[in-house]
Amino acid sequence: MRIGMILCLLASAAWAQNAAASAAKSPAGPAVPAEYVIAAGTKVPLELKQAISTKGAREGDAVYARTTFPVVQNDRIIIPAGTYVQGRISRVQRAGRIKGRAEVLIHFTTLIYPSGYTVMMPGAIENAPGAEKTSVKDSEGTIQEDGQTGKKVGTAASAAATGAVIGAMSTGGLRGAGIGAGLGGAVGTVIGLLTRGNDVRLEAGTTLEMEIQRDVPLDASRIPPPAK
Repeated sequence: MRIGMILCLLASAAWAQNAAASAAKSPAGPAVPAEYVIAAGTKVPLELKQAISTKGAREGDAVYARTTFPVVQNDRIIIPAGTYVQGRISRVQRAGRIKGRAEVLIHFTTLIYPSGYTVMMPGAIENAPGAEKTSVKDSEGTIQEDGQTGKKVGTAASAAATGAVIGAMSTGGLRGAGIGAGLGGAVGTVIGLLTRGNDVRLEAGTTLEMEIQRDVPLDASRIPPPAK
């Protein structure tokens, strides 16, 4: 009886060892990454949530935007649409009266996921397709107002033409027209010099394209799983 119990215990122990060995040899399931990475150079489409103008903006002012389309990496959404993006104005310059165009430089600093997960990241404006009469000046993402040279020349020409008509009517003949044109042109030039160039103005809802400037690690457990 006792020998039978011993044999039964030995058999149970052998079975347990074989089961453990089989489990150790069985292939493991796919590894779940501990983190994802938003690669440097990733483009993220945004829309502004508030208007920005070089007329009233100040260096250090907060900027608020939101992603308009999901960013996908390896068949996984790593930045969903509707993620909030926060930044600040790093430099602002109004247009001069004689030279110098209006400029504004924005740097984005933070991603805020719908779940509240917050990630620090460096982002710059790569393109501003929704901003009229502006262009992105450099690799930093400076938005610059388009030049107004043609407009100021047109102002001078219009004033010269008006002066020519008035001169001809007041003194008569071509001589009067020439004097009037000269005076009118001079007045138009002065008006152009005294007029400040247009400001950069980005309305709420303006579409922008942000570029991530360095790799940004993400906690995989905080990223929403794909919808089933």
